[in-house]
Amino acid sequence: FLEYIQGGCLLNFVVGVDFTGSNGDPRDPSSLHYLGHATPNQYTQAITAVGNVIQDYDSDQLYPAFGFGARLPPAWQVSHQFSLNGNPADPNCHGIQGILGAYHQCINSVQLYGPTNASPIIGNVATMAREALHQRQAKDYFILLLLTDGILTDMQQTIHMIIEASELPMSIIIVGVGNADFSDMERLDADDALLSIGNRKAKRDIVQFVPFRDFKNGGAGRLAAHVLKEVPSQLMDMYNDILKVPPMYQPFYGPPT
Repeated sequence: FLEYIQGGCLLNFVVGVDFTGSNGDPRDPSSLHYLGHATPNQYTQAITAVGNVIQDYDSDQLYPAFGFGARLPPAWQVSHQFSLNGNPADPNCHGIQGILGAYHQCINSVQLYGPTNASPIIGNVATMAREALHQRQAKDYFILLLLTDGILTDMQQTIHMIIEASELPMSIIIVGVGNADFSDMERLDADDALLSIGNRKAKRDIVQFVPFRDFKNGGAGRLAAHVLKEVPSQLMDMYNDILKVPPMYQPFYGPPT
């Protein structure tokens, strides 16, 4: 893994945050998005823990950050993907504090709604990875941190997107926030068998799912270590087995045909 990093591979951190109504009114202290407690909420803790590790490998410190499942002003139409910083043309936030600042501002400007659709954000990051792959230099690897408080409404479409993304330079970390039953989400974390649907099967495992509550008392470092532990092997599977690109690689001329 470090040979690829030293050889020029860049990690690109992307965040997706669940703004659906099941999180509770952000003004209510019982809400998962409440910002008034002395201890940061679980969304803030997860973004900070994972981001603080990845930022050491992301040279430009610019992180696309999105929300999903909210109604946006002024028309109050539901959006399944919107920029946390309010700028649709440039969703990048500067540094981890930039993500948190945009998240905190966004909480106070949108209406939590639903449903819980994750496939649009996964598809968007897959598009980023595909475009990077075809820019003639295999140096960009994308890590999507997806934070959600419940089971996905678009589970089948999400599985399709993950299978498609398994051929691209990206990994997906899903953190379940709150106390919901996340048993169905374990299916996405294909540790025992690769995801499949119909006659389509993933090329590799690219998802790590964890409920935040399992690490609530273990510290942010333990959460980050657990959710990121599979990324090195996932990255090496991509470059070794699919792209056939060795460490310390030279410019890469497109994906295999």
